[in-house]
Amino acid sequence: MAPKTPPSLPLYEVKYRKNIISRGIELFILFLLFSLLVYRFFYLKYHGFQWLLALICESWFTFLWIIIVSTKWSQVEPKTYPHRLLERISAFPAVDMFVTTADPVLEPPLVTVNTVLSLLAVDYPANKLACYVSDDGASIVTYYSLVEASKFAKHWVPFCKKYNIALRAPFRYFSGNSSSPPQDSSLEFQQEWKRMKDEYKQLCEKIEEASTQEPEACDFPGDFAVFSSIDPKNHPSIIKVIWENKESVDDGVPHLVYISREKRPKHPHHAKAGAMNVLIRVSGVMTNAPFMLNVDCDMYAHNPQVVLHAMCYFLGAKDEKDCAFVQFPQLFYDGLKEDPYGNQLKILHEYLGRGMSGIQGPFYQGSGCFHRRKVIYGLSPHDKITSGELQDEYLQKTYGKSQKLLASVAKTLSGGSNIIEQFNSVSVSSSVEIAHQVGSSGFEFGTGWGQKFGLLYGTPTEDALTGIHIHSRGWKSAYCLPDPPAFLGCAPSTGPTSMIQQKRWSTGLFEILFHSKSPIIGTLFGKLQLRQCMAYLHVLLWPMRSIFEVCYAILPAYCLITNSSLLPKINESSMLIPTSIFIIYNLYGLSEYLRANEPIEAWLNNQKMSRINAITAWLFGFGSATIKLLGLSETIFEVTKKDQDDTNSDFGRFTFDDSPIFVPGTTILLLNLSAMFIGLLDFKKENIEWGLGEVICTIWVVFIFWTFLKGLLAKGKYGIPTPTILKSGALALLIVHLFQIYQ
Repeated sequence: MAPKTPPSLPLYEVKYRKNIISRGIELFILFLLFSLLVYRFFYLKYHGFQWLLALICESWFTFLWIIIVSTKWSQVEPKTYPHRLLERISAFPAVDMFVTTADPVLEPPLVTVNTVLSLLAVDYPANKLACYVSDDGASIVTYYSLVEASKFAKHWVPFCKKYNIALRAPFRYFSGNSSSPPQDSSLEFQQEWKRMKDEYKQLCEKIEEASTQEPEACDFPGDFAVFSSIDPKNHPSIIKVIWENKESVDDGVPHLVYISREKRPKHPHHAKAGAMNVLIRVSGVMTNAPFMLNVDCDMYAHNPQVVLHAMCYFLGAKDEKDCAFVQFPQLFYDGLKEDPYGNQLKILHEYLGRGMSGIQGPFYQGSGCFHRRKVIYGLSPHDKITSGELQDEYLQKTYGKSQKLLASVAKTLSGGSNIIEQFNSVSVSSSVEIAHQVGSSGFEFGTGWGQKFGLLYGTPTEDALTGIHIHSRGWKSAYCLPDPPAFLGCAPSTGPTSMIQQKRWSTGLFEILFHSKSPIIGTLFGKLQLRQCMAYLHVLLWPMRSIFEVCYAILPAYCLITNSSLLPKINESSMLIPTSIFIIYNLYGLSEYLRANEPIEAWLNNQKMSRINAITAWLFGFGSATIKLLGLSETIFEVTKKDQDDTNSDFGRFTFDDSPIFVPGTTILLLNLSAMFIGLLDFKKENIEWGLGEVICTIWVVFIFWTFLKGLLAKGKYGIPTPTILKSGALALLIVHLFQIYQ
């Protein structure tokens, strides 16, 4: 790796934000929270059960706020300089790119195709790239779509690089209102632009036509014969080299390989984590690049220099310990500015993500992440590999019985800093037979895959668990925020889909708390820093937070129903404490959104959805994880629906279905509405204990669930189904009855 010019300037810089005012406000809120706890404690004997429950809930919220303050304390401003990298480096390390898909219905092949095309066209030598697509659905349509996409890529990739096209996912590039190329462009460009658009249109038509055909009515000639009568849950491994850059030209199209790993009914396949480990092994015997990128099928490369940005960290780090992986934030192209579902996570990335980066680095988010292969193979910082550890006997027990895989593992672990040469130069096609072996369902038995290295098993959120394990071994990670964003995906666009995603996350995150590689274990017995552990706990405790959110949402209704108090009277000076917390906390939260150039509506929607998610999806995630931990059931990996259609006039309007996940939220709403009605009937009575504070809190809860209130009155998919309303109504009446009996 000979630099062209002296490395006088860094390839990346990380500067810390001067957030003195923010720190002061956060500490003042913490002081107010402690003041409220002290007040609750000393006046507890004068009040009933509701004060004790409030004290418990507020103690939990104070604990969470301490975690948030710690995480946000050291926010960073990272910056990479890919132009400096291009000036200095004459030979680049290789990168294996992984795209994962699991269901051709929920994840349409056209979505996957656009992601693949954007990766094939990035600004990086094509002979140093290989793209592997894992299809856990074993779909002939997905395979056919990739075959057709490879033909289109032979024209699309040169077109993008010749004219330096900024958007290299065709569906985004051709999605504008303009039906013709820019008028000020050259005649040659206009002609090629029209040709590209026509070819992409033909590609879309072929894929759409294939998607509508029934498999039974299809002919399966040649390479497609293996898909005949295939059972997605019971089939041998399918590995096809769709395109191979045989001449190894740097301005051509990178390798493209299709993989559908072996599935057998009695063999655990470990969902996405299992698919990723197969990709790691197959790529290890085919190309064995020292760096690996993985993206979900809907996260296309929005910035064509994304690989160069990642290499700025890998090649610019003074100590490779500082950069085990480079994580790009997950951002979305189809999200409304107001973020009606609260699932775009912009503020989480802007403040908490930058804060984690100032400690030990961001957590692995499962997509948009570049890894060092040797770190995924289980290597710790500054590990010295002994000759005994590279013996076949040791490697076979650890990594599996494949001589070629073991040779690539040994080369990776012992390669040191010589990453430029770590790339298989042999033909990719010649390794297909060996790839079948390492992609088989029984290959991992008796090895350390998924337990000691690779992506770890035991939770649906394999990404978070794997990141914790890497950090616990002493590695750091890097947070990369280029402009324009590196990757963009599609956010869930319906209420049920968003809830499924939140439930899956919360289930997996809670399971990690009780895993042998939890952050608490990593801090006590590993090299995970205390503040990094606290940052992980912020998300791992989402499901447990649901219990306290439910209790706190019920408390105001309890007070109105039982004629009791939760807060000081409006004329008491102590009322300033909860009032100040409510006002300052919300104004500070609003200021964070405004500083991030987000509208007030986005803040309001996120305020609502954070509580709705906690009381619905996270509550179900808590229950699902608890049942699994007790050994009563197994969690199921649920795929989130992806699509690229945002033309619906009601896009962004909350939808419901008959899932029980909506019952808790509807019950909380009906309970608080009932409490307001009961409170209104009791208003003229003497000795009213509750006051304006309890009324405002009840109204606030109803406001939080305003989406559900509109759902009670709406019909169709925008209305809450009648069975859900009946179940929730019965639960609300039961709770009111119990409150009145045991007051």
